Amino acid sequence: MKLNRLTLLTVFCLLALNTLAQKKSKKDYLVTIDTDQGKMRVILYDETPKHKENFIKLSKDKFYNDLLFHRVIKDFMIQGGDPDSKNAKADDVLGRGENGYKIPEEIRPNLFHRKGALAAARDNNPKKESSGCQFYIVEGRKWSKNELDKQAARAARKITDAQRKVYETEGGTPHLDGAYTVFGQVIDGMEVVDAISAKPKDERDRPDKDIKMKVTVKKMKKKKITKKYGYVFAS
Repeated sequence: MKLNRLTLLTVFCLLALNTLAQKKSKKDYLVTIDTDQGKMRVILYDETPKHKENFIKLSKDKFYNDLLFHRVIKDFMIQGGDPDSKNAKADDVLGRGENGYKIPEEIRPNLFHRKGALAAARDNNPKKESSGCQFYIVEGRKWSKNELDKQAARAARKITDAQRKVYETEGGTPHLDGAYTVFGQVIDGMEVVDAISAKPKDERDRPDKDIKMKVTVKKMKKKKITKKYGYVFAS
């Protein structure tokens, strides 16, 4: 079968795009969240592209720099990203600040609230749309088989065997699954999450001493991320 010039050009372009995509896939963004308690390294999931793109953009724009982890609960999570927390006074009520838009939910059954999960905060909107800026990182706790059975029955959903194993051995917050978008994972520095969650706080769960963050992103080869931090990317 003979191919005309237009067909050959189309094939060439498709091959070029495929090659470009393969080259891009060899790298990914590594997020660094720096605090006075240490640094956390985070990867963002391709399965949640809207959340990933938004977080990268805000980080590059230095939106998060000098904002606070304004809500911390031991054995549960640490939350930050409220723009009103920058230069907030000790008695200011935090957690209501936004950046003017929401992100459509990208809840994926395979992305769950294991220890170290990065997820988007949200209000009680029925579409489960995420805050455009506020996020939380799961500390969680370990769960027994009976506790997980009760969680599954209460939520009328299945917890896979693989997820059960993680919740039983590593920990997390299974009761949040299906309600919030998980879009990343801490791959280094979980001890920092543990330290922040244990800080003395007031009745609104705000730490007595401000914990500021600085968030940066850097594109790195996936092989380098795996070698340095032990995280294995899905093939």
